[in-house]
Amino acid sequence: MSNTIGKISLCNFNKRRIFEKYLPESSFEASFHTLYEVKTIDLAQVKLFKQVESVFLLDVWINPTPDRAGQVLVPSDQKEYFEKELFDAGIELKVIVENIKDILDFEDKLLSKRITYNTNNNTRNNEILTRIPTYEEVAAYLQEIARTYPDIVSLENGGKSFEGRDIWYLKISTTKFQDPSKPVVFMQSLLHAREWITLPATLYAIHKLVVDVSERDVLQDVDWIIMPIANPDGYVFSHAESRFWRKNRANNFVGICAGVDLNRNFDVNWGEASSSISCMDTFHGPQPFSEPETRAIRDIMLEHGDRLELFLDIHSFGSMILFGHGNGVLPPNGLILNLLGVQMAQAIDAVKADFNPNYVVGNVAHVLYDASGSAMDYAKVAGAPFAYTYELPGLRLGVGAFGFLVDPSFIPQGSMETWEGIKVGARFVRDLRIRKFKGII
Repeated sequence: MSNTIGKISLCNFNKRRIFEKYLPESSFEASFHTLYEVKTIDLAQVKLFKQVESVFLLDVWINPTPDRAGQVLVPSDQKEYFEKELFDAGIELKVIVENIKDILDFEDKLLSKRITYNTNNNTRNNEILTRIPTYEEVAAYLQEIARTYPDIVSLENGGKSFEGRDIWYLKISTTKFQDPSKPVVFMQSLLHAREWITLPATLYAIHKLVVDVSERDVLQDVDWIIMPIANPDGYVFSHAESRFWRKNRANNFVGICAGVDLNRNFDVNWGEASSSISCMDTFHGPQPFSEPETRAIRDIMLEHGDRLELFLDIHSFGSMILFGHGNGVLPPNGLILNLLGVQMAQAIDAVKADFNPNYVVGNVAHVLYDASGSAMDYAKVAGAPFAYTYELPGLRLGVGAFGFLVDPSFIPQGSMETWEGIKVGARFVRDLRIRKFKGII
């Protein structure tokens, strides 16, 4: 088996594909894309696949390992070369979806129905929680929540995104963040723009803390920071131009491709397990904290570092709860990190949809892949003893798993089950902080 790619190299690669992939004019109508399953049997094949990914600038949904099949999206004009390289290396391929646009059209059809569900099994209903709202709709919703519940909610602005959009977040507290005995829980979603299913989960958490407060202890005993759209520009772009856009929309660095992977831009092991190629989805940017979005998150963490006990970065997909460090080195409290991760996962598994697998818990590098410069790892630097990445389930659209795509009928279920895990984490750090504050431990 060859250890290097034979006939294709970055210097002679068809540059037209780079421009088509990243310019606004590009779309899935221009050329169809095929979703493949990739199976590797050893680390040599994994390495070869990573080389192919870099050369072809592929959109990898799941990185393959010897223990887990991967998924990768390939444009039609690259299929012949892609298949040949992997076939020559002995890597097994299977087509999952011949033309992903068919599934995108199906998603559009489902989402356009705007099915409405009760959100608390009672008479109260909040329609925005049952669909995928736009950036503008979320901003209006957060403003309305802050106006309606001023005693416990304040609307905060973390600054402007690269394209000038407001980075909104809520602070939720019964004591105006003035009680030092209470832990702070910071939760965000949509750091990666295409992971739409994560947004309803954070909006549902706001709803359960402020509107439909059925468990008052998690409101009374904890101060909350919730940022529903951590990547405003990328999220807007994923609606308007490119459904699978992952990065932000920065274009002020050397290179022909826009966007920085915000979850590789934090100043912790920066650049070690990410890409220096601007056209790659894991491009870490020109330097740590080069992006206004990551600086906004950093500043919130540092402002509350003395009380920041739990950080939750909500992503999709994979049914996982992951903790650091992204280089595979466990932090000193790794055992208790795993313990709490398991407890949160068990709470989700107890109410999850039957067709989804149980959650997997573990170190991100051991369970998934090496990742440097992540928000989760930086939260530990900023003072949070407990920091996790949730990977919500890949949704099914009735005919099989299709990762980032959304079936609106799953939104209430996905939000509810994620909240069950969040509550367990919040109560755990609350009890731990109370004991610390009283000098018990």
